[in-house]
Amino acid sequence: MTTLASDDAVKKEKNTLRDLPSVAALLESEPLRAAAVRYGRQAVTWSTRKKISELRDVLQNGKSAKPLPNLIELAEQIAAQLNDAEGSSMQPVLNATGILLHTGLGRAPLATAAIQAMADVARGYCNVELDLASGQRAQRSQAVAQLLCQLTGAEAAHLVNNNAGATALALAALATGGEVLVSHGQLIEIGGGFRLPDVIATFGARLRPVGTTNKTRVSDYAQAINEKTSALLVVHPSNYAITGFAETPRLEELAKLAHAQGIPLIHDIGSGALIDFAQFGCPQEPVAPHSIQAGCDLVLFSGDKLLGGPQCGILVGSAKLVEAVAKHPLNRALRVDKFTLAALRATLQLYREPEQALRSIPLLQMLKAPLAELKTRAEQLAERVRPVLTDWEVRPVADEAYVGGGAIPDQGIPSHSVVITSAIHRLQTLANQLRSNRPAVVARIQDNKLFVCLHSILPEQDEQLGAALTQAASSIGL
Repeated sequence: MTTLASDDAVKKEKNTLRDLPSVAALLESEPLRAAAVRYGRQAVTWSTRKKISELRDVLQNGKSAKPLPNLIELAEQIAAQLNDAEGSSMQPVLNATGILLHTGLGRAPLATAAIQAMADVARGYCNVELDLASGQRAQRSQAVAQLLCQLTGAEAAHLVNNNAGATALALAALATGGEVLVSHGQLIEIGGGFRLPDVIATFGARLRPVGTTNKTRVSDYAQAINEKTSALLVVHPSNYAITGFAETPRLEELAKLAHAQGIPLIHDIGSGALIDFAQFGCPQEPVAPHSIQAGCDLVLFSGDKLLGGPQCGILVGSAKLVEAVAKHPLNRALRVDKFTLAALRATLQLYREPEQALRSIPLLQMLKAPLAELKTRAEQLAERVRPVLTDWEVRPVADEAYVGGGAIPDQGIPSHSVVITSAIHRLQTLANQLRSNRPAVVARIQDNKLFVCLHSILPEQDEQLGAALTQAASSIGL
């Protein structure tokens, strides 16, 4: 009895599997012939085979009792998946979240000069590793090293792919086999599970925490120094703050101690400001030139955050230490391409005249945007979209924006937004449609309201934003 039942099940499974259409038959269907014109036959063939394989696994494992779609239905499903995949690929986005350095949206938008510099080197060849004066091979970082030295006061500079890479390379080159002293309060974890203690161990050094979470003094470092000490590492917490009953030593004090012992002082300032951000009403962030002036031997920071440039990790400091870092074998695995070099060089050139940087670098433009101007823009946007968002309440409101990107945590910047609410429509429907636009618009839902913040939108994008809201309303039949 059991054997007959099993035989029937096998026969049913085989019959069901035989009902699967062939890849060739699907490719000749009208939906997939049209898809091949749009996406290419190779992409359509790959997606078709993948779909058939998935259905075969479902049938063989008995996971679904649903009837198989017919050939045309299956072809339409595959075409829809191709369309969805195409729509989810990387594309321009209007950032209406109010988070200026949004990690999920690529952090700092580049200055026009940086974009042009990338386009210039993309059109043909460039001297990425060639010294044109001598005709000899050169280090890639030479393209930006002099500018970085001019702007920070450092003796030398080097460039890698991101600041995590800069930290890893510095530890590998300078601290392998030794102990690295770090305050308990600076043993941070940043995005993606990147934990400082793990990084120190991974690159062959031993972590020696000093002080306590809230209070660390110079004497704590002094008592921990021994013949195994390779470096003193100071890390800016970036995405969290210790306030209240807290104390940390001044960099000048640590530099004096480190130099007296012949030990390098490394300062990882994280977000990488070249100018004082107090002028924007933000709490003071570490500024690279200040760290060099204080006596730090090596300063590490990002290029795509407060600097407003491309993603990269920057190391500036003493010529001896920078040379040791550049010569380490790991350096090749972390090197940047010609586009990063070109964009960073163009961005740094803007900083030679601070006023030019404020006018030209998008992040700085957003930070210095007058509050009255933001209010006017929010009022104009609300006035434009109110007639098409029927059955919705649309109004301009005072709001807060944030720097984001791990920089200046929990410090709101006065701003203005357009708030959209409805008693009969779902906010998520409108938010989903905005993300489906070209360009996509990413807003935020908070307290059962849709906030469209103007602080993270450049003025020249206002027209696009208004059109996108109008299109979204039309698409969902509001």
